[in-house]
Amino acid sequence: MIKCLALIFLIAMTATSGLTNARQRLDDALIAVGLDSAAPAPSASPAPAPDNAATNDATACDGVTFTRNLKYGDHQLNVLDVASAQAPGAKRPVVVFVAGDTFASDGKTSAKSPLVEQAMCFAGRNGLVAFSMSYRLAPAAPWPAGAKDVAAAISWVHENADLFGGNKEEIIPIGYAAGAFHLASFLAHSEFQESDSYVAGAVLVSGIYRPDSDPGEAEKSYFGSDASKYDGQSSLPGLTRIHVPLVVAWSQVDAQRFVAQGEKLKDTLCGAGHCPRTALLSKASSPASVFDLDGASADLHDRLRQLIGQIDARGLP
Repeated sequence: MIKCLALIFLIAMTATSGLTNARQRLDDALIAVGLDSAAPAPSASPAPAPDNAATNDATACDGVTFTRNLKYGDHQLNVLDVASAQAPGAKRPVVVFVAGDTFASDGKTSAKSPLVEQAMCFAGRNGLVAFSMSYRLAPAAPWPAGAKDVAAAISWVHENADLFGGNKEEIIPIGYAAGAFHLASFLAHSEFQESDSYVAGAVLVSGIYRPDSDPGEAEKSYFGSDASKYDGQSSLPGLTRIHVPLVVAWSQVDAQRFVAQGEKLKDTLCGAGHCPRTALLSKASSPASVFDLDGASADLHDRLRQLIGQIDARGLP
C-alpha cells in the first residue's frame, strides 16, 4: 500500500488562516497551498536529526491538498493540519501525527516541523490521509492536558475523516518524543478518552512512558515536582490492558533514557502477553523515520505497513 521511496522531500508549507468553530464538522472546500523553498530547520528531537541533503522539488507535493489550522478545541494550539490526495467519499487509512519535542512552552511561536510536513506529504502521495495535531503546553496546561488534547483531536478526525477521503475505522495515531507520551497516556487512561476517539492501532517513537524520578525542568512543569504521583501518571500499567495493536520504536543513538523507556515498554507489554511490533532505528529518530524518508530504518516503515495490512484485513488481536 505504501511505496518505499529513497528520495527525501524537505518541505515547509505556508499556513492558511484558522477556522473559528471548535469541534464543528468541517464542510468547506479543501484549501490547496503552495511550497516554500526556504524550509525552517528541524526541531530538536531525542537524538538530533542528521543534516540530510534534501531536494527542494517544487513538484514534490503535486496532487496533495493541505488544509490548515482546523480547530478541534478552544485553545489556540488546538489545531490540526491535514494532507490528502483522496477524493471525499473514499475510505483510506488515516495517520495522525502527534509530534512534539517538549512538554513545556518557552514562550516562542513554534515553526511547523519540516520533518512532519515531509511525512505528511509522503503519506498523502501514497494512499493515506495524514493529519498533524498541535496541543497545549505546560506550565499553563499541566498533566493530563496532552492526553485530553489527543482525545479531542482523534474525536474530531473520527467525525470528519470522510471529508478528506479517510476511513474513521482505520485511524492510526503516531506519537513522537513528548507526543509519544501524550498518545500513550491517552491510550492507557480510558478516563481521558471520548466516546468517539476510537483508534485502530498506534505507533510510539522515542518516547517516555513513565516520568523519570529526576525529570528536567520542562517535564517537571508538566508532571509536577511531586515524584510520588509519577506512578499514577505512567502509561505502562494501562497499556498492558488495551487490545489496540502497537508499534514501538526507538533509535540506537537516542539518549539512554529513551532507549531504556522503549525497552521497558516492550518488556512490560510482552510480559502481559501483548508484545508490540518493534523497530530499532539506526540513525536519529524523527517523524520522517515512520516512512524511512531519513534513512533511519526501513524496519519502522515495514512495521507500519504490516499494521495497516492487519487493520485492513481486520485481523486485530
